[in-house]
Amino acid sequence: MFLARSLFRMSGHTPSLMRLEQRAAEADRIIEYLKHQVQLLKEKSMVQATVKEEKMLMVENTKLKKEIEELKRQLLEKERRRGVTVPMPPADSSVQCASKPSAPEPTAKPAPAAPAPAVKSPPANSTEPKTKAKAEKKGEKSEKKAPPPQEDAKVDVSRLDLRVGRIVTAKKHPDADSLYVEEVDVGEAAPRTVVSGLVKHIPLEQMQNRMAVLLCNLKPAKMRGVVSQAMVMCASSPDKVEILDPPSGAEPGDRVSFQGFPGEPDKELNPKKKVWEQVQPDLRTDNQGVATYKGAAFEVAGKGVCKAQTMTNAGIK
Repeated sequence: MFLARSLFRMSGHTPSLMRLEQRAAEADRIIEYLKHQVQLLKEKSMVQATVKEEKMLMVENTKLKKEIEELKRQLLEKERRRGVTVPMPPADSSVQCASKPSAPEPTAKPAPAAPAPAVKSPPANSTEPKTKAKAEKKGEKSEKKAPPPQEDAKVDVSRLDLRVGRIVTAKKHPDADSLYVEEVDVGEAAPRTVVSGLVKHIPLEQMQNRMAVLLCNLKPAKMRGVVSQAMVMCASSPDKVEILDPPSGAEPGDRVSFQGFPGEPDKELNPKKKVWEQVQPDLRTDNQGVATYKGAAFEVAGKGVCKAQTMTNAGIK
């Protein structure tokens, strides 16, 4: 309003200045609205501030202030183009935004948190406020603690890093007649070494250059002197074992997912948490040989499901 009145006194009652005064008044109302919104945000977010959020709010404050100044500059420029000589407003007439504001957001979105108010120093002869301040600081520290690690999350098949892999080569273990040592491409820079107890079930020639499903986030374990970095997933019964086949068109590194279990796999399964041991009993082939977890198929997105060649209603391990 200060800007509009000054211009009005300097240039007289012209239609252009009247419009300028109206627009300046509208700008002032918008600023007052924004200040009101900032105050509401502060009141709603008394104890949820973080350093990162405070920096974001400061950036928003600077951005909003620049936008307001730019709008005023454009308004004055338009009036000049219409032939009205209007002086630029003095520097001290610029609208000062409230500390750490944020642009109004739709009601459907949660309001960003504002910094918590500083704790006032208690009187020298008072001990109770000091205790309260310490308790509040302790509460703030507890709020900033990291979320619980993933290993404490709900246990289901999404915790397993199951991927499509290609067994590039396989040979018998030099020190164990029942074990193969395979080099497997799982979509990484180098193949993984995998040790599998499949000698009695799968001929060596059928292990060469074939696709498979690999569990890739087991903790590496040494098996008769060779470190195994993954596990080949198989349909299994006491007298028969079949390697699970990925769908046609699947490539090494493709993720195997499960509808209804959208979580992300652990970086590495903690043996003490026994995630694999809890999930494995629910891994089975159905009556069509499709590999499942609690009825949800082993699926490669957009390519199909993983299956056993002949084994139905069998466990998977």
